[in-house]
Amino acid sequence: MISVMRDGAVLRLMLDRPQRRNALGTAGIQALDHALAAADQDDGVRAIVLTGAPPAFCAGSDLKELGGLSIADMCAHEEITAAVARKIALMTKPVVCAVEGYALGGGFILAVSCDVVVTATDAKWRLPEVANGWLPPWGLQALLARVGPVRARMLVWGVEAIDGAEAHRLGVADLVTPAGGALDRAMAYAIALAALPAEAVTSTKRFFELFAGRDAERLDAVASRAFAHDCLGPAAAATLARFTVTS
Repeated sequence: MISVMRDGAVLRLMLDRPQRRNALGTAGIQALDHALAAADQDDGVRAIVLTGAPPAFCAGSDLKELGGLSIADMCAHEEITAAVARKIALMTKPVVCAVEGYALGGGFILAVSCDVVVTATDAKWRLPEVANGWLPPWGLQALLARVGPVRARMLVWGVEAIDGAEAHRLGVADLVTPAGGALDRAMAYAIALAALPAEAVTSTKRFFELFAGRDAERLDAVASRAFAHDCLGPAAAATLARFTVTS
């Protein structure tokens, strides 16, 4: 589920489930959690790059898996994913995200939960949850910290997908590159971060986490309750039925 590659003091973590566009299932999010924790505890790692195997960064939650769960079990699954995303802000090492292809739904939110986001100009960013019938159940504080409430609301409605250039203009992403260049740019940035004094990099991250991650756990709980309520509606039921795996 996760491919790991070391380049000096930079560790590259790749979501490696290309047949499902790197969708976040239970096994995948557990693997990511373990990989992030191991990287943060490794004294030889000074920065982390998170990317996805082509053709996408991440297409969001695995709806084939979620479609077979009860609403309570879906909420439990999403709460685990939420906790992993929140941990990124609490790590001692900076995490740089490289987005090519798609960053959809939970993949969008996972990307913006990272410290620095690099996007290709032609990457497709969209939050399709409202169209599916529910509020995104986690990570909205990370989006709010980047773009503010008015733009966050527009992005969550997800009426239109945006490309990487627009994501950069809105503040969803921090750096933009030509198509195919996001990983190289992310690695270069991570290498530069890794060359800085580690204690000062960590202190900077911890200071700004007080603002970027403020109330994130409480807001995730509020969003999760709204998600559970929304999933009782006909639009959500129809969406999940399309993805239900039958034996």
